[in-house]
Amino acid sequence: MSTEKEKVAGFSVLAAVFLTGFKLLVGIVTGSLGILSEALHSTLDLVAAIITYFSVRISDKPADYDHNFGHGKVENLSALIETLLLLLTCVWIIYEAASRLISGNTHIEVTVWSYVVVVLSIVIDYTRSRALYKVAKKHNSQALEADALHFATDIWSSAVVLLGLVCSSFGFYFADSFSALAVALIVLGVSYKLGRRAIDVLLDRAPKELFDEVSALLEQQQEVECYHDLKVRVAGADTFINVTIHLHPELSLTQAHAISHKVEEYLSSSISRCEVQIHYEPHETEVSTKKNEIHELSNM
Repeated sequence: MSTEKEKVAGFSVLAAVFLTGFKLLVGIVTGSLGILSEALHSTLDLVAAIITYFSVRISDKPADYDHNFGHGKVENLSALIETLLLLLTCVWIIYEAASRLISGNTHIEVTVWSYVVVVLSIVIDYTRSRALYKVAKKHNSQALEADALHFATDIWSSAVVLLGLVCSSFGFYFADSFSALAVALIVLGVSYKLGRRAIDVLLDRAPKELFDEVSALLEQQQEVECYHDLKVRVAGADTFINVTIHLHPELSLTQAHAISHKVEEYLSSSISRCEVQIHYEPHETEVSTKKNEIHELSNM
């Protein structure tokens, strides 16, 4: 599993190296801010791809003495770092585009290489994003998903730059700066989504969809009278579930343990890379306690 994740992450690094160098060369030769902004975007994508490569290598290490819940959050930290790098990209692009539009210095040299680098970038980005998404979904990897979003974002931003080049070919040079601003807006939108997800995981916020899924799975267990104190947390590709279930009070300790183990196995098989801890109690104990509390309150 880790070999497949490392392999797809490694290919992403190579793709980012090629695209960064090609865009930077063509951007400097033509003076196109759109292509230069794409080159900077790809430079940070390269840094992010390198971070992703090392994070997926570390995240699959088993739990140890210092990291009792494993190393999965390395992926979430990687995604947060990628978000910060994307935000830095936006700051530079917006500043440079605004400066050119204000000064009126928007002239660029459009050549055949301008179109070649942008079209080639779209093809490579599309290929890499599909490959990353496939492996990310298979292994529930947020780091690879973040990398896939980077490449997917590049597809749209490159398309915007391509439109700016077409307009510039007809003498509308200001379109190049506007296309750069559009790239920045696209990147900002992706950064917000990536950053929010990464921070939620790092702060142990329970994912609502996953919480609801676990609740639905527990509802399907006929032996479970009711449950409470359900807690769900995610760390990288791993999910941790803690819950207290109520069982029939006449069950023996052995029977109660068997049912608890059965529920654990059911949750673990339904959710990939899931670690479940269940505490079980006799159902009528809490009911009797609540009745006694109500009776005591009524006599006060």
